[in-house]
Amino acid sequence: MRRFLPEWHPQWGVLLAWPDPDTDWADHLAEAEQCYLDLLAALLDHEHVLLVCRNDTLQNRIQRLVAQRGIPAERLRLEVADYNDTWARDFGPLAVEQNNAVELLNYTFTGWGGKFDADRDNALNASLPWSLPLQTHDLVLEGGAVDTDGLGHLLTTRHCLRNPNRNPSLSEQELSDLLKEQLGVKEIWWLDHGELEGDDTDAHVDTLARFVDARTIAYVQCLDSSDSHYPSLQRMEQELQVLAHTHHLTLVPLPLPTPQYSREGERLPATYANFLITNEKILLPVYGCETDQAAIDALKAVSGERTVTPVNCRVLIEQHGSLHCVTMQLPQGAL
Repeated sequence: MRRFLPEWHPQWGVLLAWPDPDTDWADHLAEAEQCYLDLLAALLDHEHVLLVCRNDTLQNRIQRLVAQRGIPAERLRLEVADYNDTWARDFGPLAVEQNNAVELLNYTFTGWGGKFDADRDNALNASLPWSLPLQTHDLVLEGGAVDTDGLGHLLTTRHCLRNPNRNPSLSEQELSDLLKEQLGVKEIWWLDHGELEGDDTDAHVDTLARFVDARTIAYVQCLDSSDSHYPSLQRMEQELQVLAHTHHLTLVPLPLPTPQYSREGERLPATYANFLITNEKILLPVYGCETDQAAIDALKAVSGERTVTPVNCRVLIEQHGSLHCVTMQLPQGAL
């Protein structure tokens, strides 16, 4: 029986791609590097990191910055490879288990439906030194678009997976059948509402609602009726309440962060649902605003033995993603 592994499955570590002047981080590079160093500090004290960088010069720079910060580097593995940008969640491999053997699935990444160049991102997985089998699929699918409880249920949004810019030749039934076959899921829980302003992904579920464990979903809640997100997030909350009632789940509302804006006045897609679950922690993106503490408290209440570790990701939303978007967990034995 094939099983799509949940985020809390025992991890070897996390995949990251370093921001550099040839990525979209050129205008925010110093801040982006500091954010990545914060991520490395939060990860390397308890698990490995596979950090991809573009050339040997950057590899030396990373080693120097890590040493200057006093971050332990024993679990850091650096690999030189080419890529377009740093959204490891969406081009990194998904992990499934079958007959107690784990394999990695390499889906097709098109830059969120052709919005951005992604040819080198899409080729990256095939160039990395995996110890597990890597199976490549033609299906267009990003890791941020799907979440699972590990028990055969897939949480996703129709706005993303059924968007004509992804797999236009497939009907919903055909897409569902493929997902069930390839990921080993038995039921797909579709959300029809919820999308954040400034989100390039067409409503990735990892910006909206996430499994914290097999029985708990944390989701973005909007209580301000004057906020532009209020109608769609209220409807999403109602959809989740029906799911929770039907399947005996616990719902944990996370506040919609205080509105964050770019220099040009564009609202940015800040969200606390973009957390990363690791072997010992939940890394929670925070933005230096007054809603941060409420989000920390809400996750702490359901984090079990894991420590909730806030990481300031204000710079990441400048490029319309956050903490989960730049990371991809890798199962034990991956490298």
